[in-house]
Amino acid sequence: MEILDWDLLLKLGISALLGLVIGVERELKRKPLGLKTSLVISIISCLLTIVSIESAYIFPGNDDIRIQMDPLRLAAQIVSGIGFLGAGVILRRGNDHISGLTTAAMIWGAAGIGITVGAGFYVEAVAGVVLLIISVEFIPFALAKLGPRKLLKRDLIIKITVSKQESLDKVLERLTEEKITVTHTRIKDLKDESSLLLELKTRVSEKRPVTNIYYTISNIEDVQGIEIIS
Repeated sequence: MEILDWDLLLKLGISALLGLVIGVERELKRKPLGLKTSLVISIISCLLTIVSIESAYIFPGNDDIRIQMDPLRLAAQIVSGIGFLGAGVILRRGNDHISGLTTAAMIWGAAGIGITVGAGFYVEAVAGVVLLIISVEFIPFALAKLGPRKLLKRDLIIKITVSKQESLDKVLERLTEEKITVTHTRIKDLKDESSLLLELKTRVSEKRPVTNIYYTISNIEDVQGIEIIS
């Protein structure tokens, strides 16, 4: 029993340590999945996996009634159940602009790491966390430096209030000259009959500051107001 207790503590300790790594990475980026959330997910996933495996052998039944249990039945429910937390951090902002997918994936990953440690696959769990951190930290940085130009752009939603209908084409032409690619356009009449709202989904260079885009569009003739959502 003593060996079993030490083994359990070892699994929980490793799971907490690996969950800590994931939590710190998200915490540094000020994402919804913080340190405490990551630790809770990883540790409890590990604990439930241990309970699931041990229960399959502790309660086998007797000679008259034979009970057969799937050692990972409880652990399998963690994967589907963790989806509720993941869905909670996914937000839809504006037209087709979704954020929080990476954080939701990290929540699922933290649960997976806990299950892996609870099942006794320590090396695989450590390798998984290392590859996870490399995937979300170093690979995007390398692609930003060495990748194709399309990967060096980011999406921006730009809302421009134009004073005249005749100025719409002029504004769009100026954006093209400034190398701001428009991928989606929405035009809306405002209460003031002479004003229009031009809502654009655009792609711009990752290196170009938002303030520079703001000043550039503000100086266009007949532009009354501007809002930029990154």
